[in-house]
Amino acid sequence: MSKTEHTLDLMGNWTYAPAPEDSKHIKLNKKYDLFIGGKFVKPGKGKYFDTFSPSTEEKLAEVAEAEEKDVDLAVKAARNAYEKVWKKMPAKERAKYIFRIARMIQERSRELAVIESMDGGKPIRESRDIDVPLAANHFFYYAGWADKLEYAFPGRNPTSLGVAGQIIPWNFPLLMAAWKIAPALATGNTVVLKPAETTPLTALKLAEIIQESGLPDGVVNIITGFGKTGAAIVNHPDVNKVAFTGSTDVGKLIQKSIAGTDKKITLELGGKAANIVFEDAPIDQAVEGIVNGIFFNQGHVCCAGSRLFVQEGIANELIRKLKDRMETLIVGNPLDKNTDVGAINSKEQLDKINHYIKLGVNEGADLFQSSCAIPKKGYFCKPTLFLHASQSHRIVQEEIFGPVLAVQTFRTIEEVIEKANNIPYGLSAGVWTDKGSKIFNMTGKLRAGVVWANTYNKFDPTSPFGGYKESGFGREGGLHGLMPYLKF
Repeated sequence: MSKTEHTLDLMGNWTYAPAPEDSKHIKLNKKYDLFIGGKFVKPGKGKYFDTFSPSTEEKLAEVAEAEEKDVDLAVKAARNAYEKVWKKMPAKERAKYIFRIARMIQERSRELAVIESMDGGKPIRESRDIDVPLAANHFFYYAGWADKLEYAFPGRNPTSLGVAGQIIPWNFPLLMAAWKIAPALATGNTVVLKPAETTPLTALKLAEIIQESGLPDGVVNIITGFGKTGAAIVNHPDVNKVAFTGSTDVGKLIQKSIAGTDKKITLELGGKAANIVFEDAPIDQAVEGIVNGIFFNQGHVCCAGSRLFVQEGIANELIRKLKDRMETLIVGNPLDKNTDVGAINSKEQLDKINHYIKLGVNEGADLFQSSCAIPKKGYFCKPTLFLHASQSHRIVQEEIFGPVLAVQTFRTIEEVIEKANNIPYGLSAGVWTDKGSKIFNMTGKLRAGVVWANTYNKFDPTSPFGGYKESGFGREGGLHGLMPYLKF
C-alpha cells in the first residue's frame, strides 16, 4: 500500500498526493461467456456487449448477452442440479461448500475490490472495507444456518423451493450477489443469477470462485444480459422463486408478470430515506453520518439518506458545518485511496442526476455544490446540497440515486414524522439524538424497514434488511433472509 503524502496548494490548503491502488495484480479476460452448469459457455446467438469503467470510459471486457434459450439452459441446469444433487445432499455438506466460497472470497478480496471499483466507479475504500468483507461474511453467516433450519423454525418442517431466479443491481454488484446466493444455497435451493449489465465483472469473478470451489455443477448459474434476459428468468415456468433488487418501476412489472403463478417473490426496491437530526444530537457526529449516508457512496444506495431533516434550533450551525465538510471531499479516481466520492456508474445515470439538479433549481430550492475539481474524463458529479426544499418538490419525493441531498427544517416530533412518512417509499431512515426514549419513539412511528440511531449505513449479515410501501417487501439478511427461500 503506497504512503499517502500531502502538500499545500496555491490557496494554502492541504492537498493529498495520489495514492492509487495497484491494478496490475488483477486478471480480467478480454471476453466472458455465460456460466451455466459449472462451465463457461458461449451464448447461443454469439452476442456480446462491452462493459466500461465509468471513471475512465475505457472498455474493460466483452460480456456475453444471454437470450431466452440461454436462460432456459441455465434454468434446466439448476433444476437438474437441484433434483439430482443439491436437495439430496446432507445440509452439513452443503454448508461446507458455502463456507469454502466465503474463504475464497477472502483470499481474493484485493482483486475483487479493485475490479469492483473499476467496473462500478465506487471508491476503493468502500469496495475494500465494506463490499467485499460483507460479501464474504454473508456466505460465512448462512453457511452456519444450513444444517440448523429446524432450530431456526422449530416445529415447522422447512423445505427448499427449487430454482431461484435472482436479479441484482449495479450499486453493490458483489454484495448483492452474496445477499441473494448465500441464503438460497443454505436453504437447499439452486440459483440462476443475472447481474446488472453495467457491472457484471465481479459476479463473473464469483462464478470463477464457485467453479474452483468444487460446488456441484449447475447449483449456481450466472448469466449476463439486459432487461429482456431478466424478464426471461422471471417468466420461466420452472423458476420457483424470484428475488429482485432494483427500481420500483421494474419491481411493479415483475409483480404483474408473476401474478397468477405460484412463484414466491421478494422485492427490494427504491428508497428516499429521511435522516433526522434533533437539537440534542452530537452535531459533528451527525455531520459525518450525513456525509457517509449520501456522499461517500455517490448516493448509489437505495437506503441513502437523501432527505435531511434538521430541527430549527441547530439548522444554521449544522448546515454551516456540513458545507465545510463537503468542501473537504475529494472527487476523482475510484482507485485512489484518498478519494471520497467516485464515479457515477454510467452516462445515463449521470444525465438523470443532472436533470434532477436542474429541476431542483427550477423548483426554487437553493443550490450549493462543493467547489472541488472533477476529472474531465469519466462520469462525475459534485456533492450537491439543496436548501429550503419543501415536501412538494420532486427532488424530495423522487429517488435521484446520486450525491444530491435535499434539506428541510422542522420544529416538533409530530411534524418531522409526518414529513418523513409522506413519500411513496419506506426503506430506511436515520435518527440523531441524545435521548434513547426519543429514538424508540421514532422507530415505532417511522414507516421504514431499517432505522439507524446515531449512525448511518451500517450493515451486518445477522440483521434483516428490506422496506415498506414502494420500497418492496420481504427481508434479506439475518434469520429473516432464510424465510423467502423456504416452504413450511
